[in-house]
Amino acid sequence: MPLNVSDLPGSFDSEHMRFMEQAFLEAEKAFERNEVPVGAVIVQGSRIIARGHNQVEMLSDPTAHAEMIALTAAFEYTNEKYLNDCRMYVTLEPCPMCAGALVWAKLGELYIAAQDEKSGACGSLFNIASNTQLNHRIPTHYGLLEKDSEDLLKRFFASKRA
Repeated sequence: MPLNVSDLPGSFDSEHMRFMEQAFLEAEKAFERNEVPVGAVIVQGSRIIARGHNQVEMLSDPTAHAEMIALTAAFEYTNEKYLNDCRMYVTLEPCPMCAGALVWAKLGELYIAAQDEKSGACGSLFNIASNTQLNHRIPTHYGLLEKDSEDLLKRFFASKRA
């Protein structure tokens, strides 16, 4: 079951907030490029090794989600196919495609800003990230910059309706 960051003991580490802020900056890049504003960063130790933001429209590729782009960059950086010692910070709960890729990559930990009730696959609609029938489960935490991420998404979709 995913944990809300407010459920974690003590104060939440400012380092986690710093990394989620970097993911949010990636989401803002997507917003500026008329993409659904989702951003992700992958961290190894205390260093960001990969970044991504949605590029579905720009690349005409439905798989060009922030998480997939960040995963590809992380694999290139580490020259490994597994990311056991890495954490991802992402502004919106991953979809089934991305959650599956994170499981296959054996990601060490996942921090999610906002839940996605319509297509989230890390606890909202499905829970691929913690499915006991799969070969890997990802400890998942919610809530860092949740309101900011939700507000950015609302602004984006309001602009599409206008």
